Amino acid sequence: MSTQVEENKETAGKRAAKRPARPKKSNGQWKIDGHEPLNKNEIDKAEDNGLNVRARIETIYSKRGFSSIDSDDLHGRFRWWGLYTQRKPGIDGGRTAKLEPHELEDEYFMLRVRIDGGKLTTEQLRTIADISTEFARDSADLTDRQNIQLHWIEIENVPEIWRRLEAVGLQTTEACGDVPRVILGSPVAGIAADELIDPTPAIEEISRRYIGDQSLSNLPRKYKTAITGHPSQDVVHEINDCSFVAVEHPEHGIGYDLWVGGALSVVPRFAERLGAWVAPDQVVETWLGVTSIFRDYGFRRLRNKARLKFLLADWGPEKFREILETEYLGFKLADGPAPAKPITAGDHVGVHKQTDGRYYIGVSPVVGRVSGTLLSQVADLADKYGSTRLCTTPHQKFLLLDIEEKDVEAVVAELDALGLSSRKDLFRRSTIACTGIEYCKLAIVETKQTAADTITKLEERLADIEELPHPISFHLNGCPNSCARIQTADIGLKGQIVTTDEGEQVPGFQVHVGGGLASKDRDEAGLGRTVRGLKVTAENLSDYVEKLVRRFLAGRGETETFSEWAHRVDEEELV
Repeated sequence: MSTQVEENKETAGKRAAKRPARPKKSNGQWKIDGHEPLNKNEIDKAEDNGLNVRARIETIYSKRGFSSIDSDDLHGRFRWWGLYTQRKPGIDGGRTAKLEPHELEDEYFMLRVRIDGGKLTTEQLRTIADISTEFARDSADLTDRQNIQLHWIEIENVPEIWRRLEAVGLQTTEACGDVPRVILGSPVAGIAADELIDPTPAIEEISRRYIGDQSLSNLPRKYKTAITGHPSQDVVHEINDCSFVAVEHPEHGIGYDLWVGGALSVVPRFAERLGAWVAPDQVVETWLGVTSIFRDYGFRRLRNKARLKFLLADWGPEKFREILETEYLGFKLADGPAPAKPITAGDHVGVHKQTDGRYYIGVSPVVGRVSGTLLSQVADLADKYGSTRLCTTPHQKFLLLDIEEKDVEAVVAELDALGLSSRKDLFRRSTIACTGIEYCKLAIVETKQTAADTITKLEERLADIEELPHPISFHLNGCPNSCARIQTADIGLKGQIVTTDEGEQVPGFQVHVGGGLASKDRDEAGLGRTVRGLKVTAENLSDYVEKLVRRFLAGRGETETFSEWAHRVDEEELV
């Protein structure tokens, strides 16, 4: 018997020796594998740069209408100019994964206005407001990327919209697509009394030099940047591809700590420090180096493995830094310290003193949902009190800047009358929701109105609670892609169809609890806890959140945060 086994092993070994080794699959890394496109998206980008579609929009599609649009342009290159087709009304979430894109899409577009650093003048805000009321059915959403999104845009009106935006210094260039997306910047850059350094010059130079540059307009996937000089670390740097966070070096002074490779979606991964200190005059070339590494070495064969986080996971931070310094910068960056733990909130809601003695006021629209009419009213209000500047935030909020001390109370009251709260509300302040099924072709459930309704109910039901120990972040996403950052919320909700006890399929959410980014309430970023089988229907959402909050308040330790409590307790406490 043993002899037979030995003979079988010997025969198998000979066969294996004769079998040629399988060739290693190409990852589509340009510097290693060459530029041969390995999927439909890469073929389309190789055939025609996405930026080139603007000419066709202006000369052909806007004149001949939606039916004239080439499919490859419509479903690909249009994104390079901030345009996505929006979801056709009346298609329920259960059909999202069953229909082809052309069956889901309407003949209207979402248009994303790019606002690098979140900086706006009242003239720019009024221009967006006028476009909204004239061309977008009065729609407008503040995103958690500091952009403003409009809906119901018709292709015939796009050239005129571009003309108006660009006349006041705004653009939609590379607001979507496999490109450097909007650069997140501290909303209080240049005005905060406790700011370490103003990142505005670096943000403006990157935008001026490289946004719309065809040498960087064919990246493996989308690429997100964040730069802050504020100690609150207010740009969610842990979940961006490339981030610069202000630190003070013991020898070199104020500069930036470099982080690389963060992103959420269905495979969340936090950015990692490279341990490098970047001088203020090195930020732009360092950003270009990191971006070029992504272009040249990023994985392009599989779209779901093409973000920079996968390259960093493969290389590790040490190799990444070595390649950056030797192949792209030509010099070594200084070693540097990590940022200190934030001691103030990064959403900037409330009334705060500026370095010049005036004040800025941060307000919370409900889950970022505004309108052209409201934006126009805000611009009028700012002008009335001598302010010409505003700023959007990475938390679906915005700030009114340069308010004189004598006018603060009046401005707060008038903002409140517009439905824009500067109070530290129980939930409005800390709630974020993505676009959801109302407009998004990927969504499975409704989010914006669900969130708004839930906030209203929670404010009524929890009226006996004067103040929470800290804001409890509450994020709703319409699908698994995490545009609303559900894995980094205290209570994160991923939209899906759930089955009730009666066997009925209804809109609902999978629940994540205890996530968060570095803040004054936690030392470092961490993902939320997922309880197997824990799902809640949209109808029962307010009941669930109320129950969870009351359990937390009753069972927490003296200094315990919601996240700490959620990760400590048994699963029974979370259902």
